[in-house]
Amino acid sequence: MKTRINEQIRVPEVRVIDENGDQAGVKPTQEALRMARSKDLDLIEVSPNAKPPVCKIGDFGKYNYEKQKKEKEQKKSKTSTQLKEIRFHPNTDTHDMDFKCRHLVEFLVQGHKVKATIIFIGRMMVHQDIGRKLMDEILERLTVVGKIEQPPKMEGRYLTVMLIPDKKKIDDYKKNLEKGKPSEKTEEAKVEPKTESKPEPAAEVPADK
Repeated sequence: MKTRINEQIRVPEVRVIDENGDQAGVKPTQEALRMARSKDLDLIEVSPNAKPPVCKIGDFGKYNYEKQKKEKEQKKSKTSTQLKEIRFHPNTDTHDMDFKCRHLVEFLVQGHKVKATIIFIGRMMVHQDIGRKLMDEILERLTVVGKIEQPPKMEGRYLTVMLIPDKKKIDDYKKNLEKGKPSEKTEEAKVEPKTESKPEPAAEVPADK
């Protein structure tokens, strides 16, 4: 929807926000327009559906630039966020679980929503307790950087859970990673300095008499 400014605003009165962001109250539209013109600025309709509509006094060029920039960032954020799913089985071994959970954590840190799915095949359906125990272990690892959006639930042969990134937890996680990294000085201290090996003294040969 195109933003209306100045004479394009046809309603009889508007709620005015001045150029400093302060409320100036409800005023006749013509008076609000005179206020804007006296400061060599525009009267910009920012909330057309409010009653009365809200208008801000400011530079329309600057306002439009900031608006487009914000919309572009929001669009970029939506398109870059994806749902990442990784599947497990009730008998998934420890090594495989570590590998998969590590990837799910990475996805959350990157800002993606994740879905962990445990698949029950054949007779495994009668051992759902094993799958739920595995799900508890998965959640214990993922909630370090994420929060549960959709709790674990059975959907046919699938036990699924969905998590979204938790910004505060991710910040703490990154800080802890940095603390865990040894500094260059520490690494240098671990390396023992090389000592030059001194040549063994030559054996003395008795002089000829």
